[in-house]
Amino acid sequence: MDAVDSVQKLCHRLISSAFQRCRVSEQLCRLSVALNGSRLRDPAVTLISISDTGVACSLGEFQDLKLQGGLSEKLDGMLSVRTTGICDEEISNHQLNLMEGNSAHRLNRLPSISKNGMRFSGTDVCLTVVEKSEVIVDEISRFFQKMLILNIPSIGFELLVHHEDASGPHYERVFLPNEWNALPFSASNLERLKCGFEDYLLKQRNCVTGNCDSRSTTLEHLKSGTGTEDSSESSKISGLVMEAVITISEFSDQMSPYLMECGPRTEVLYFKDFSPSPVSKSSLSGLLKIDWKSYGLKLGGIVDQGSCLFLEWENLPQHVGIDVVFHCYQKKNSYPLVRQKSYSNQALLKKAAKLALDDLKEKHRGFLLSDHALKIRSYAPDLAKTLAGLILSSKDLEFQEECLSLLGLPTEEVGYKKVEECIKDKIVSVIEQNDRNPERCKDAVPTLFEYECPPKVDLEEEHEEGDDSSDTFSLLR
Repeated sequence: MDAVDSVQKLCHRLISSAFQRCRVSEQLCRLSVALNGSRLRDPAVTLISISDTGVACSLGEFQDLKLQGGLSEKLDGMLSVRTTGICDEEISNHQLNLMEGNSAHRLNRLPSISKNGMRFSGTDVCLTVVEKSEVIVDEISRFFQKMLILNIPSIGFELLVHHEDASGPHYERVFLPNEWNALPFSASNLERLKCGFEDYLLKQRNCVTGNCDSRSTTLEHLKSGTGTEDSSESSKISGLVMEAVITISEFSDQMSPYLMECGPRTEVLYFKDFSPSPVSKSSLSGLLKIDWKSYGLKLGGIVDQGSCLFLEWENLPQHVGIDVVFHCYQKKNSYPLVRQKSYSNQALLKKAAKLALDDLKEKHRGFLLSDHALKIRSYAPDLAKTLAGLILSSKDLEFQEECLSLLGLPTEEVGYKKVEECIKDKIVSVIEQNDRNPERCKDAVPTLFEYECPPKVDLEEEHEEGDDSSDTFSLLR
């Protein structure tokens, strides 16, 4: 397990583990984080309790946990862990010293507690940190908001805060999820990811415009495409799934505050094994290798801020926003997770993103057209005007009637503008259909213009982290 260097990252790691235990249990579960702090002490000290009702925890995950940086100044390193399985007769009680370098000496077993014949399971992890509860609340709230993107219906979240100041004790329930787009339990992970991502975007936009508790922005403003790619059994990374959701938003004037705040750029949200994660180097390489131009997009650069990654666009219309989320996870549902050797998932991400872009283009006419299609479409009005003139100016009434019949128009008393618009719509429709991914088109579309397609390039072979060529990152800032 990777080392952690801050209280926030330690909390994220412990919450993610609790989430995995709930998910693996396949039962209705609660994940609760309680903060108990005092503003009367200097420095401020906060007791953090992270509890869940999932399967019993594996003490091995704490044995391998490594702390680094200045964490020794923020906590004493002691974790109190109580856990029990559904069939256990007792609640195991342990104390772990994370500051102990020798993992074999970390664990101290304390007396167990009898369950008195009751059947339940769960884990409670407690630690004390030198940090203001307000700082921890903000971080955990943002983390929970991202966890909700996964949209797992069997897990409920809550964040409880108790603090004491000169006026006395105060209790607050800080985080209460607002499920706008609920799905049945039978929904797939990809369906949940799509709906959870849309809910996240709607809430984010409404909060920017000062309407956090309303739906001034609705699902009708969002157009989403999805894609999923599994690694082959013969692959070095067999057993992995990469899911992608790409959303295009069209904004009205009332959304101008959001556009001013975000600008022409896209934050890339990334999940690994059902937990928010930084974008890996191989995933970043996969993003750069996507042929964005074939979807009418020009990538200007990538801004890597460590915990956040942004794509910057050069030709994005002012009223349009693009949002992206990826989730890479192991097919096998197990706890603790089997830690595999780190291989590049660049090809998986690139393929999943392409499928999502193709899906979005196929479902929403006129979106993500290539530069070539846009150039041809710009000639459609003039071509339609010329053809309409030829048809209506012809003195051959039989020819005229046949043309109007082919266009689906009445043969009598039809206006010039109506004929022109009908021809233009049909030309544009053919151009847009030809611009789709040929593999996904069920019906052959007549070719309007000769165009030599570039040769299809197979996905890059999977390789270990660090093998990406340096020129791949020329856009990285």
